[in-house]
Amino acid sequence: MPVLPTLHTTCPIMVRIFQRTLNLRAALRHLSPHSTFSPTATARLSHVGLRSPSLPATSRQIGVRCQNLHTGADGPRPSPAAVPDRLPFSTITQDDLAFFRKILPGRAITDPDLLESSNVDWLKSVRGSSEVLLRPQSTEEVSQILKYCNSRNLAVNPQGGNTGLVGGSVPVYDEIILSTALMNNILTFDSISGILTCQAGCVLENLSCYLEERDYIMPLDLGAKGSCHIGGNVATNAGGLRLLRYGSLHGTVLGLEVVLADGRVLDCLATLRKDNTGYDLKQLFIGSEGTLGVITAVSILCPRKPKSVNVVFLGCETFEQLLKTFQLCRGMLGEILSAYEFLDSECMRLLNTHLKLSNPISDCKFYIVIETSGSNPQHDGEKLHNFLEEAMTSSLVTDGTVATEDSKIKALWSMRERITEALTHDGFTYKYDISLPVEQIYQLVTDMREHLGDRAKSVVGYGHVGDGNLHLNIVSPAKDPALLAVIEPFVYEWTASCHGSISAEHGLGLKKRNYIYYSKPNQAVALMGDIKAMLDPKGILNPYKTLPDNLK
Repeated sequence: MPVLPTLHTTCPIMVRIFQRTLNLRAALRHLSPHSTFSPTATARLSHVGLRSPSLPATSRQIGVRCQNLHTGADGPRPSPAAVPDRLPFSTITQDDLAFFRKILPGRAITDPDLLESSNVDWLKSVRGSSEVLLRPQSTEEVSQILKYCNSRNLAVNPQGGNTGLVGGSVPVYDEIILSTALMNNILTFDSISGILTCQAGCVLENLSCYLEERDYIMPLDLGAKGSCHIGGNVATNAGGLRLLRYGSLHGTVLGLEVVLADGRVLDCLATLRKDNTGYDLKQLFIGSEGTLGVITAVSILCPRKPKSVNVVFLGCETFEQLLKTFQLCRGMLGEILSAYEFLDSECMRLLNTHLKLSNPISDCKFYIVIETSGSNPQHDGEKLHNFLEEAMTSSLVTDGTVATEDSKIKALWSMRERITEALTHDGFTYKYDISLPVEQIYQLVTDMREHLGDRAKSVVGYGHVGDGNLHLNIVSPAKDPALLAVIEPFVYEWTASCHGSISAEHGLGLKKRNYIYYSKPNQAVALMGDIKAMLDPKGILNPYKTLPDNLK
C-alpha cells in the first residue's frame, strides 16, 4: 500500500477524504502541484458507439434546402458563409466626421493604425474596412450617434470586447464601429439582493473582481473574461462555464437599457426579480447580436460567492464512461455541482504542444473538469468523497487530481479554458458551436473524423456536457475552401437530424446567418425579420449578420 502524500494543496477535509479512500481499492500517488488519485482497478466499460444518426424526413428536407445554397445547375456556388454584396448605405463624408467630432471630442478615431484591431475579429478570419471608430461614454452620446446615422442611412457596427467567433463583432464593409469600451462604469450594487447595474462596456473579469470583494460572483464565466464586455455577453447570450449551475442570461439579466436604431432610448433597466406587466421586451435583445438595438446598460442578478470550491480533473477511456460519470455526478453532488466540462485527448495534445501545459494526470482518451461550490466545506467535502469513492470503485474513471486552492484551481481550469488559444497555434480552424442531446455530442466528432478522413490536420471536441454543448474544431494548415465544402453542410445536416442547434452560445453572426434554417422553421425566421424591420426599418444596425440574406 503506497504512503499517503503530503496534501499541502488541499484542506484538512480533503485529506480525510483521501485517507478514507485509501482504505478502499484505490492507490494514491503524489503529483505536484496537485493531490492525485488513481483507482487500481483495471476493468473498463466496453465502448458502445452510437450509430450515425439517420436523417428524419423533415431534417432531410431542411438539409436539401440548405444544400442548394452550395450547389446549383451551373456547379458550386459560394458558401452561405461568404460575404454578401454591400447594401446601399451611405458613405461617410467630412460633414459626418465633423458631427461626430463635435459630440465626441477626441473620441472619433480615423487613424488607420488605431482602427486596425477593431476591423479584424479575434480569429483574424473576418476583416472589415471601416474608416471611423466612435467611442461614446454615455447613453446620450450613443443616442445622438444612432439618431444621426439613421437619418443619414449610415450603417453601424456595435462592438464590445471583439472576442466573438462568428464574425458578428466586426464590420463587413465600411460600417461605422461604435465601441462601448469607454462605457465601463458600475452604476449600482445592492449587497442585499445581489443585483448589479453597470454600463455595457464593463469587462467581465473586472466585474467579477468587484463582486468578489463584496462576497458575490458573476453568474457567468468565460475563457475570454479578461477582454469580453458584459454588453457583448448579453447581446450574444453567452453561456460559459457556469450555465449548469446558474442558468442562462435570459434568466439572470433583470433589465436592460437599449438605444434603438433611430436614437430612442428604451429604459427597461429594472432591478426586480418579478415583474409581470406586459411583454418582457428585454428578452428580444438578449442574443440579438446588436441587430435590434445597442445595449448600453445591464442589471443582472449575482449569486453569493461560495465559501467552498473544489475542482476535480478526471480521466476516462470512453465517452460512455464520461456520460455515466456525469449521471453519477448529478445524482451525488446535487446542489453543489457548478460545472461539468470535457475535452478529448487531441485537445490535451494541443495544450501540451503549443502552450506547454502538462497533463496533470496520466494519458486518457477523455478528460473531465468538475467544479463544486457551496457554503459548507465539510458538507461539500463529504459529498465529493462519496462521489469519488463510487466513481473509482465502479471503474468509471482511471485517474484524477483535486485542487482546492485558488492557484491550483486556476491551473486545472486552464486545461479547459485555453483550448481555443492552443487551436490558434495549430493552423486555420473551422469552429462549430453545436447543441445536441447529451448522449450524442461526441458522436459528431467521431463521425466528422470518419467523414473527413485525412483531409483535415485534426478534429477535436470539447465543451459543456452539463448543457449538451459541443465545441467542434477542425484544423487545416491553411484556409481551405475545398475542406470547408466537405465540412458544410454535413455538420449542419448531422445536427439537424438530431434536432440540435447549429449555434449553442456563439451566435450566428456573419458566418452562420444563412444556416439558421437548420435550427429554426421558416415561420420563426420570418417573424424575426418582421421584428428587425419594425425596430430597424433601414437596417443600419449590424447589417449582414444573424438573419439570412434572403428571408423566406
